[in-house]
Amino acid sequence: MFDSSAVRDTDTSREVKSGPIRIAAIQMSAGPKIAGNLEEAARLLEIAAAQGAKLAALPEYFCIMGMEDADKVAVREQVDSGPIQEFLSNIAKRLGIWLVGGSIPLVSSRPDKVRNSCLVYDDQGKQVARYDKIHLFGLELGNERYAEEETIEAGCGVVALKTPFGRIGLSICYDLRFPELYRSMGQVDIIFAPAAFTATTGKAHWETLIRARAIENLAYVVAPAQGGYHINGRETHGDSMIVDPWGVILNRLPRGAGVVIAEINPEYQASLRNSLPALNHRILHHC
Repeated sequence: MFDSSAVRDTDTSREVKSGPIRIAAIQMSAGPKIAGNLEEAARLLEIAAAQGAKLAALPEYFCIMGMEDADKVAVREQVDSGPIQEFLSNIAKRLGIWLVGGSIPLVSSRPDKVRNSCLVYDDQGKQVARYDKIHLFGLELGNERYAEEETIEAGCGVVALKTPFGRIGLSICYDLRFPELYRSMGQVDIIFAPAAFTATTGKAHWETLIRARAIENLAYVVAPAQGGYHINGRETHGDSMIVDPWGVILNRLPRGAGVVIAEINPEYQASLRNSLPALNHRILHHC
């Protein structure tokens, strides 16, 4: 069980920007070769920056979708060291954007497992936050079987951080099914949910879960996803989207590699929270 009593809240001590802010969600269909995936991620991030995005997010495991689940264990990186982390830092600095680095495999306490970690970099290339995926996906449905616990060590810390774009909360993929995680963050302005949803569960629940998290938290939700057929035979759902605090889908990309761009408007969000102060009407947390 995660520890909701001690949210790791990083304050970047930057002035919050006013007015609409352009953000981007990157959609990919990653393969087993890290170098190729990083090249594709760079191409798409360059497009996002050229379109004026100041904040961008990559999907879960943008850097590797191996032929076997254990492939990510073989390429796991030490903290603050390795080509994937260097890539994230360098491209954030080069493009002058804040970057939510989807997720990458980092070392864990077990030699046969990784931490599935989401790293955030500021526009100077400095890592300012790390979130380790808490909820590990498991599914046995027909011919499909997934058991993330076999290769991933779960995190236990809730992470939110103050940025020039407002207070953001970090989550990864399967976390979307656990609303208590987002409630434990306190009030956040933007929720990030990089994902690699299966085609089966994505078709059934992806849009519903994202819009629900946006509506109940009166927050923007940025959901960059893996989308398409992978060399390992897996099919991911895609449909990367950015949703506003009223549950309106501002932009989406059903399939294939590409960039989803939308503007978030802090003033509009504040007006919604003022008109419908549901976050202040919560009762159960202090009954």
